[in-house]
Amino acid sequence: MKKIVKSIHIFFKLLGESFTFAFDSVKGDKFRAFLSLLGVTIGIFSIVAVFTAIEGLEKNVRNLFSSLGTDVVYIDKISWESLTEGEGFKWWEFRQRPNNTYEEFLFLQKNLKNADMMAVSAVTSAHVRYGRTTLRNTSVHGVTYNWNRISYFEIDQGRYFTPSEAAENIPLAVIGSNVAEELFPDGIAPVNNSIKIGGFTVRVIGVIKKKGESMFDPVTYDDAVIIPLPFIRNYIDLRRTSPSIVVHKDPGADEEEFMAELRNAMRAVRRLKPVQKDNFALNKMSFLDDALSQLFSVISIAGWVIGGFSILIGAFGVANIMFVSVKERTHIIGIEKAMGAKSAFVLAQFLFEAALLAMVGGFAGILIVWGLTVFVTNQYDFVLTMSFSNILRGVLISGAVGVVAGFIPSLQAARMNPVDAMNQH
Repeated sequence: MKKIVKSIHIFFKLLGESFTFAFDSVKGDKFRAFLSLLGVTIGIFSIVAVFTAIEGLEKNVRNLFSSLGTDVVYIDKISWESLTEGEGFKWWEFRQRPNNTYEEFLFLQKNLKNADMMAVSAVTSAHVRYGRTTLRNTSVHGVTYNWNRISYFEIDQGRYFTPSEAAENIPLAVIGSNVAEELFPDGIAPVNNSIKIGGFTVRVIGVIKKKGESMFDPVTYDDAVIIPLPFIRNYIDLRRTSPSIVVHKDPGADEEEFMAELRNAMRAVRRLKPVQKDNFALNKMSFLDDALSQLFSVISIAGWVIGGFSILIGAFGVANIMFVSVKERTHIIGIEKAMGAKSAFVLAQFLFEAALLAMVGGFAGILIVWGLTVFVTNQYDFVLTMSFSNILRGVLISGAVGVVAGFIPSLQAARMNPVDAMNQH
């Protein structure tokens, strides 16, 4: 037991002395330390920045799609999974499929037991005018009552349609934030004012809360006008378009039972025979979640490649500086070994110097990335955070780079003959 305690004591004593020698060496040659730090700082900055950006991007995208709901099914012509088939995608087969109809929506609304709500949206474009200001080719959505709950947009001013208003041909509108800003000058409230949509006058009852632009957001209503579905029939024939039908599963319903019921209902309303294939697609947000996992796995690999090259450059920098350090201190190494210093002590001394250089550089790189995350989060509509795992990754990689890069120079120093080393100047 005493031998074990003594060995541990010797180990920590050696560790402390090695660290002291390494620190004094780094402090003594500031320019050399700066060169080493610069290479490692750039390397760690690159790899931590890449993974922080990847994590931030993934978090923002996943939050976006989770806000759209995981229990929502979109009835479309095209299956989202088929879009990933590349050259095998037979677009002409999907194009021949029939359009969704409002009558199908009414059938589903009446017969689905495992759905707690559903909605329809038909889209066209029209000129929107207030006073002398005209917005050309503005996106106009004709929707049913529950569309705001399924599409997850919030009302900033005024209100949304009531069930009776959404079911009737009533000239009402809920407008996007950008539409409100462009149509109405400062001091004029949009709510309860009338605007022209095409040749019809409608009353604004609400303004949608600004959502902002996002390359991953499938729908934004900032530049749109929403009206009751029956009212949009003044502009388009619903039989010639394909309204979007969206169904939300009852939280208490079984997933497989819900999907089977929805599929059977769609086959029934379209009068498909048992031998006929489905001429519709039931798309779920879970597919996008799987696709995102695959996408970010590929991006992570690319991040390791990019960061790896940067770290390699930093490692060469540390190795070069350590070779120079060993050469400059050959005489001192000979004196240390002549006074009884073990090879392990000399090896640890230079390894700690290399690791210290690399880790200080790593901390500098991490600090720069942290500053950038604060700046981006405060200045832009994009949340970036540095996770503990990412910080730990940077510290461990920088330490490992220092040890690996400094091993050969340290081993060279440890194997020196004390007599030969002392005779060199």
